Amino acid sequence: MPRLGGKKTYHEIKPELSRMGLHIGRDKYFDWLRTENLLIRPKKRYTRTTQSFHRYRMHDNKIKGVMVTMPDQVWVSDITYLRLQKGFCYLSLITDVYSRKIIGYEVSDTLEIKGPLKALTRACQGKANRKTIHHSDRGFQYCSDRYTYKLKQHNIEISMGEVGNCYENALAERVNGILKSEFNLDGTFLNLDHAIKAAKQSIKTYNELRPHMALGMQKPTDLYAA
Repeated sequence: MPRLGGKKTYHEIKPELSRMGLHIGRDKYFDWLRTENLLIRPKKRYTRTTQSFHRYRMHDNKIKGVMVTMPDQVWVSDITYLRLQKGFCYLSLITDVYSRKIIGYEVSDTLEIKGPLKALTRACQGKANRKTIHHSDRGFQYCSDRYTYKLKQHNIEISMGEVGNCYENALAERVNGILKSEFNLDGTFLNLDHAIKAAKQSIKTYNELRPHMALGMQKPTDLYAA
C-alpha cells in the first residue's frame, strides 16, 4: 500500500515501533515524512461514466436518513474507468456501506450491463439473509430490466440518487478514489488482462489490509464478518 497515507501508516507501524523501543508521536512522524519528501499529494480527477438518458424506469433515493447498523443493510454501486495503452476498460464495484468492504466487482471492456451484472452476482453469493437496499446512480446499467430483475430475485430493494448529484452516491465515489489514488489503478495498463489482475490484487489488499479511519481503523473484511 504505497500511498496509504500518514495517519494510517502511523497506526499500523506504531505497535512495532513500541516493541523496538522507539517512541515517536504522530506529529513528529509527519515531520519526518515531510523532511523525507514522503507526503502524498492528492490527485483530482473526474470522468463521467453515467449515462442516464434511457428508456428504463428510475427509482427514488431510499437511503436518505437511513442509519446503517449492520453488514448487507445497504450496498452502493458505481462504475469507474481504467486506462489501457489502447483505450479504456471499466471497473464495476459494489461496496457494503457498514463495513466498506467491496463485495462484488468486475472488469469489463465495455460500459454495457454485463460488467455490473457480474459484480452483482458476486455480491449476492455471500449475502446474508436480511433485507438489503441497493443504491446507485441512474445509469442505464442499473435501471435495465436484467439488472433490476436480478435485484428483485434476491429480495433487494432498489434506490437511486438524483441525476447529476454525485453526493447522493458519495461512498461509492470515495471507494473509486481510494483504489485509484492509493492502489495505483489510476495508471495505464498494458491490456485488459493486466487491468483485471491489478484490480483483483488491489481489491484484495483494500478489503483485507487497509484500515479505515471511519471504522475506527478496522479492516473491511473483519467488520463485514462481525
